[in-house]
Amino acid sequence: MQLYIGNKNYSTWSMRPWVMLKQFDIPFEEIRLSFGDMSPTSEFKQRLKSLTPTGRVPLLLHRDLVVWDSLAIAETVAELFPHLALWPRQPTTRARARSICAEMHSGFTSLRNHCAMNIEVSMPEIGAKLMKENEGVQSDLQRIISMWQSALSESGGPFLFGDFSIADAYYAPVVMRIRTYVLPVPDDIAAYCERITGLHSVQRWIKDALLEHEFVQVDEPYRTKPAT
Repeated sequence: MQLYIGNKNYSTWSMRPWVMLKQFDIPFEEIRLSFGDMSPTSEFKQRLKSLTPTGRVPLLLHRDLVVWDSLAIAETVAELFPHLALWPRQPTTRARARSICAEMHSGFTSLRNHCAMNIEVSMPEIGAKLMKENEGVQSDLQRIISMWQSALSESGGPFLFGDFSIADAYYAPVVMRIRTYVLPVPDDIAAYCERITGLHSVQRWIKDALLEHEFVQVDEPYRTKPAT
């Protein structure tokens, strides 16, 4: 099994299946491609164009399977390893977990657009400004807080649906955003964020991200150069 990913400092969609595979101890080969300039002739595009019609990461290759899109990858891996319960076992809980993943997949555009994942920096001043001036970011964050509180209350934790699942992997990049921009969350949500950050898979992702030292301008809405 091979998983193609982008820069760990920036790539939220890559982080989701990577954390899922690592946390469930599913063996795979990581193939990391630097975003670079992302032009049609870049190494990134050249490596991917023969493998996937989208030319994007993440991409999963397994025997004769070629799977792109993080949610499709999650579903495929869940089918390949049914004994691991990547989704909750109970049907109604599983349906809810799938629903909140789909909501992340298609929604929260303000948070995603204005709070780009950037693990190597801390930007509390940007977070404070956005929370003061951007209603979309405010609304997205409040919806996430409400969603997480409801799931944690019903399951009893420590993760959204009790045991760690795809849903937690799917929201790990949101936890990274809350961390980078120091977005205001209540104590129970802050505690959940600490549990996610403390996972061995997430810790490894963060460590690797901090070792990259690559500055990709298109993914840097608030900096013009790397920190010195």
